[in-house]
Amino acid sequence: MISFGTDGWRAVIADTFTFSNLHLVSQAVADAINESASENNPPQVVIGYDTRFLSDRFAIEVARVMAGNGIIAWLSRSDVPTPAVSFNVVDKKADAGVVITASHNPPRYNGFKLKASYGGSATQAQSALVERHLKQMELNARGPNIMDYQRGIDADLIRRFDPSWVYFQHIGELVDLDLISGSELKVVTDAMYGSGRGSLPAILARTRTHVTEIRGIMNPGFGGIHPEPILKYLTDLTAAVQRDQAHVGLATDGDADRIGAVDNLGNFVDPHTIFALVLRHLVEHRKMSGDVVKTISTTYMIDKMCKKFGLELHETPVGFNHIADLMMKHDVLIGGEESGGISVKGHIPEGDGVLMGLLLLEVIAKQDAPLNEIIADLQQSFGPACYARNDVHLKVQLPKKTIVEKLQDTAPATLNGQTVNRINTMDGIKYYMADDSWLLIRPSGTEPVLRIYAEAPTQDDVSALLAAGGTMGQTVIG
Repeated sequence: MISFGTDGWRAVIADTFTFSNLHLVSQAVADAINESASENNPPQVVIGYDTRFLSDRFAIEVARVMAGNGIIAWLSRSDVPTPAVSFNVVDKKADAGVVITASHNPPRYNGFKLKASYGGSATQAQSALVERHLKQMELNARGPNIMDYQRGIDADLIRRFDPSWVYFQHIGELVDLDLISGSELKVVTDAMYGSGRGSLPAILARTRTHVTEIRGIMNPGFGGIHPEPILKYLTDLTAAVQRDQAHVGLATDGDADRIGAVDNLGNFVDPHTIFALVLRHLVEHRKMSGDVVKTISTTYMIDKMCKKFGLELHETPVGFNHIADLMMKHDVLIGGEESGGISVKGHIPEGDGVLMGLLLLEVIAKQDAPLNEIIADLQQSFGPACYARNDVHLKVQLPKKTIVEKLQDTAPATLNGQTVNRINTMDGIKYYMADDSWLLIRPSGTEPVLRIYAEAPTQDDVSALLAAGGTMGQTVIG
């Protein structure tokens, strides 16, 4: 069964993610594109891929199917960050983009990210259209149209190119590289063996920044880790920052659309903090304005900033696609989520770990202070805010709606000694407490798991809320 989630299709390599299934998905995308394409110009698709096993071969197969359907396929010459592909969709005025990547998932997975003409994830309606074409192909027993690779090259339907440089130039214009250069920062970048490798060093090569990159070689097994920039997978980055006495360490995930960091003392800097630091910088130092968008699982420091700065705040369900929708409809200054996908005004509606890493360098350069002190000031002004997340595995799986309704019916009056002021069922169920702490319980729609998030003034409070959330969830399940 092939189905599209919030950002395309992901599956285990050689299990469901096979060449034959990839051909079918590619044909369905081609059908959807040709259904709405202009008759005056041949449609175009930009195709990129990450460092996973067979990603380069999978990308070639996508290009062959596109060429077989009369669609020009701009195929990357090498692995490339997902936001670079998305930006090239806009730059080339292409109809769509495809990235062969499973992002931060374990090495055994690969995926098919579908990008729309605006440079962000395909909408639910667009993904549903692709799924309808898949079903129609099955009903009609129709296979894909596949063109020989060399024939596609000769016919100018498959065009190999480098998506990086026009993307590098664009994000270089969104960041004050002169300011960063003048600070002569010592930076460690961690590509986590993903397709962000070489990106930050290449951009910063034009500055006086001293850059050391780690885990930047091709390694489809990701060195035995998940390429996700969270604390448990960044011990190598922490060690490198401390060894080099660097000002900061910047980590991007497997396809470089997420960011994580390590400060000058080797402490993990989570995306909540990066989001808040950059928002404050854009308003106070760049004097920029606009709406702010955050997912329901993101820090309350953003709420406090918006109240202080007089900015309109939008809260969405988890998933950058919801942020992208609002970025296209409103004058959005910055939008982000707790997992590290963040974007800013002037950029595409797509999470971008490379851009956010550069903006964090700009924050450090502008304040001319150690990152740990900048964060301490942020916490004093808009915190204190501590955060953590747990996944609780359940013995049985109930429908997500059923779990949320049961939790809502049994909502407690207090949690961790704080009055529950209100609840929100936008995505799971979120309890807001009197001291600004919160607890979010999100049942998975595909497996018997409760994702439990909490934020509170102290880490002990966070632990207490997570424990309470786990107990509440297990009690409801029975």
